[in-house]
Amino acid sequence: MKMNQCAHGMIYLAVLVAFAACDAPPVPLDDIVIEKTFVPEQCGRAVKVGDYVRYHYNGMFPDGKKFDSSYDRGSTYNVFVGKKQLIEGMDRALVGMCVNERRLVTIPPQLAYGKEGYGDVIPSDAILVFDVLLLDVWNPDDGVQSETYHSPENCSRKVEVSDYVRYHYNGTLLDGTLFDSSHTRLRTYDTYVGIGWLIAGMDQGLLGMCVGERRIITMPPSLGYGSNGDGSDIPGQASLVFDVVLLDLHNPKDGVSIINQDIPQPCLRKSVSGDFIRYHYNGSLMDGTFFDSSYSRNRTYDTYVGKGSLIGGMDEGLIGVCIGERRRIIIPPHLGYGEEGTGTKIPGSAVLVFDIHIIDFHNPSDPVVITTTYKPEVCETLAKKGDFVKYHYNASLMDGSFIDSTYNYGKTYNIVLGANQVVPGMEEGLKEMCVGERRHLVIPPHLGYGEKGVDGEVPASAVLVFDIEMMEMEAGLPDGYMFIWNEDVSADLFTEMDADKDLRVLASEFSDYILRQVNEGKGRLAPGFDADRIIENMFSNQDRNGDGKITEEEFKLKADETPHDEL
Repeated sequence: MKMNQCAHGMIYLAVLVAFAACDAPPVPLDDIVIEKTFVPEQCGRAVKVGDYVRYHYNGMFPDGKKFDSSYDRGSTYNVFVGKKQLIEGMDRALVGMCVNERRLVTIPPQLAYGKEGYGDVIPSDAILVFDVLLLDVWNPDDGVQSETYHSPENCSRKVEVSDYVRYHYNGTLLDGTLFDSSHTRLRTYDTYVGIGWLIAGMDQGLLGMCVGERRIITMPPSLGYGSNGDGSDIPGQASLVFDVVLLDLHNPKDGVSIINQDIPQPCLRKSVSGDFIRYHYNGSLMDGTFFDSSYSRNRTYDTYVGKGSLIGGMDEGLIGVCIGERRRIIIPPHLGYGEEGTGTKIPGSAVLVFDIHIIDFHNPSDPVVITTTYKPEVCETLAKKGDFVKYHYNASLMDGSFIDSTYNYGKTYNIVLGANQVVPGMEEGLKEMCVGERRHLVIPPHLGYGEKGVDGEVPASAVLVFDIEMMEMEAGLPDGYMFIWNEDVSADLFTEMDADKDLRVLASEFSDYILRQVNEGKGRLAPGFDADRIIENMFSNQDRNGDGKITEEEFKLKADETPHDEL
């Protein structure tokens, strides 16, 4: 099309009409003229004949005088394109537009209101100029469109009808206008899928999602809020766009899921209901959000299993584990913290994921487990109560954590069996050993250091493991005796003790006499005890009136009276 020119001519609103500044008559328009004043970077979809559109516009004459505006009415113009619901020029001008595109459209009279005009608003043979902004486009044949833009590495399960999901979303109109967001409320949207609790488009759009997946769900108004909108932020006939991230997924029929990650071999025993168990754990939500860890407290979680001391899912998930096993336990909310959650850390209806490491477990009825790892060919003299034994040991927890070792000190551990000088489990483990024998002991806490443990060394309620080797043994005295005679007792024992013959035996005389008998092999003191303390007790038992000396009337042999640690 040719255009008249002059030195200072101008084009008004790109209508290609030369004005009187050049004293030239306007050139009639044969067709619509379109100027794209703004084109979005991305155009996912362009208007086609038969589409339904929502747009804003200002309607003007070529001189700039406004005759109509959707902005002034506060509502978009909504209409099907290409179905003669618009003037022909606008029907054609909207085709090919993208959402958020802006066009300046000039329409000649023959494609607008022609010679008849439109009442008092538009005169005959008027050229019309429309400044159009497209906000929405959809087609009656449209369904839900889902576009995944982030997929998690692992997807063991996808959303199905009747599942319960927790997700975050941003909801916008097709032009990007935000109308709602779960993020701003700092709370997920939690609901069942596929049973009518959601608008139809969302019910469909969530199906097949994995936890951690991010997806754009676009739906026409027929699957959203329809012709009426929501009465607030969503206008009628609006397409909806939801940017969704799925955080959680379960079904009310779900049970506990157990994923075995590492099972030690051999596994001599598996936990059963009633056992007391010590384990470490990391607790997280399905999307990986951390909520708790025993490691951060540097202390195991210690409890009975199968007795209701734990949430139902953990009570179930800890049955059948081996010591040293690592497993993942996935717990649906009805076996976890339910619809209420715990407040700040665990939201309502949350699936829980526990990565656990079993440190040890025992049962209150467990005995000491004794395994002989080496026995010498000659093994006749066996340790018994009262014997003084010397042994080496390596001590650890069930997970192998080191506790102590006599080898580090270069000397044996020496005790009198039956004198309560070690924990009951060790007493039992040393019985009937011979010199040179080696044993592996597993001692439950009630026969070890109990519920309190040893501060800084042995954790509370810990099962102990000892590898022991008997190095030396000295036979003890008969039960109840701290001194015995190897020979017949002298008939004049009191006189022999009374060195100064003053008819009384002082403590020094008593001690000198007993030590002399021991040195000469005529008598024996109980091994493993302090000799001076034994002799002091023996003297005290003979000193009936406590005056610091023994008279002949006070002096008696052990065989002549009820048992005492004396002669």
